[in-house]
Amino acid sequence: MGRLFGTDGIRGVVGADLCCELVLKIGKATAYVLRKHYGDNLNILIGRDTRISGHMLESAFVSGLCYFGANCHLAGVVPTPLVSLLISKYKFHAGVMISASHNPSKFNGIKIFNRFGFKLSDELEKEIEDLVFGLNQEFLNFKSFSFGESFYCENAKKDYVEHLVSTVKDVDFSNLKVAVDCANGSATATAISLFKKLNIDADFFNVSPDGVNINKDCGSTHIENFAENVKKGGYDLGVAFDGDADRCLAVDEKGNVIDGDQLIAIFASFMKMDGSLKNNTVVVTVMSNLGFFHFAKENGINLEVTQVGDRYVLKNMIKNDYKIGGEQSGHIIFKDYSNTGDGQLTALQLMKCIIKSNKSFASLAGIMKKFPQVLVNVKATKEQKEKYFKNREIGDYIQNKEKTLGQESRILVRCSGTEPIIRVMIEGPNKALIEKASKEVANRILEVVNV
Repeated sequence: MGRLFGTDGIRGVVGADLCCELVLKIGKATAYVLRKHYGDNLNILIGRDTRISGHMLESAFVSGLCYFGANCHLAGVVPTPLVSLLISKYKFHAGVMISASHNPSKFNGIKIFNRFGFKLSDELEKEIEDLVFGLNQEFLNFKSFSFGESFYCENAKKDYVEHLVSTVKDVDFSNLKVAVDCANGSATATAISLFKKLNIDADFFNVSPDGVNINKDCGSTHIENFAENVKKGGYDLGVAFDGDADRCLAVDEKGNVIDGDQLIAIFASFMKMDGSLKNNTVVVTVMSNLGFFHFAKENGINLEVTQVGDRYVLKNMIKNDYKIGGEQSGHIIFKDYSNTGDGQLTALQLMKCIIKSNKSFASLAGIMKKFPQVLVNVKATKEQKEKYFKNREIGDYIQNKEKTLGQESRILVRCSGTEPIIRVMIEGPNKALIEKASKEVANRILEVVNV
C-alpha cells in the first residue's frame, strides 16, 4: 500500500502521526479526488467513535471537504458499519469514519468508503496520497470558490438499527439472557436501543465512554474479565465489540471465549443447511486457525484463502459473490446484509443460530475443534524485514522445522504492514512442542536480521 493508507485506512498516534494540519490536507485531497471521479455537488456521510480526538479530527477533515465544495452530513458517534450501510441508502457519494478501531485511545484514523459502501480502492487511495504529498501541482494551485456545508444527520442511528432488526425477522429472543460489552466505543450509540427493540434480556458493560477509555481493558481485544462476568452472571452468552463495533467476539455460558473462526464455522454450517452458502464456500485469511481448515474439510465446505485484512476477504467475496467471510479477530462479513464487518449484526446472527438450534452456545461452538496456536512478535525495522525477505536459509530452516512438527502443524511467518514487527505464528495439536518451536524460529529470525 502507500505511505498513508494501510489495510484498514489511515491510522496513527494523534499528535505524532496525525495532526490537524495533515488531516485538513487529507480532507481537501479526498474531496478533490472524489469530485474528479463522481462529479460536483458531493454529499458525504461522516461518523466517528468515542475517542477524545475524534471531534477535533472530524472538524479538520470536514473543513478540508467543505473547502473543495463537498457537503458533509454528520452522524456523530456511530459504528463503522453504519457509515458503510447508509451511504447507499441515502445515495451519498462517499462516507468517512474517524476511528482507530480496536487500538488504544491515543490512536485515531480515517476510513473512507466509496458510493457503494465499500472501502476505497487502492487506486483512489494512491491518488489521495499523491495529492497530500505534493506530487500533483494542479491540486496545489487549485483554489475553490464553491464551498460545501455541514449538516447533522438525524436519522442515521434509527435507520441503522431498523436495518439490523430486519435481518432477524420473526426470531423470538425472549428466552436468552445476554451480556453485551460495548468497549466504551461506538456500540454505546446503538446497541442498547437495538437489543431493547428486539426485546432481548441484556445487561450492558462498558457503556460509559469518556474519550480515553475506549478499548481500555474491555471489548473484544480484552475479553478475559468479561468472560468471567458471563460465567458468574449465568448468561446464555456474551458478545463483545471493539471500539468502532465492526468486530464481535463471544463468550459461551461456561466462560469460554469463542473467536471469529469458531463463529464463522457456526454460521457456515447453518447456511449450508438452509442452502444459502453459495458454492458451499467461505472466505477466510491465512491466519485462520488450523482447526477451521479441518472443520471445513470434514463438513464438505470449500475455502477461499486470502492475505490478512478484511478488505482482501471482501474483495474475494465481491468477485465470486460469496455470502460469508471473515477473520479470526471477529471481522465477519455477511454479504447479503452488509459491505463490511459488523459486530452487532454478527451478534444477532449468532443469537439466531442459538435459538434455531435449540442447543446451548457451548454445544454449538463444539462444531469446530480449535488447535493450540502460539504467536510471537519479533521486533524488526524496515531494513531488518528486508534482510528477512532476502535470506533464503531462513525459509529452508522454517520448512524443516515445520516438517519436524508433523503434518497437523504449520508455521506462518509474516512481516506486519502496520507495525515494526515480524509475526511468528505456529499451530499444532501439541502445545508444548509449538511453544518450543516458536521460540526457536523467533531466535533464528533475530540472528538473521541482526547480522
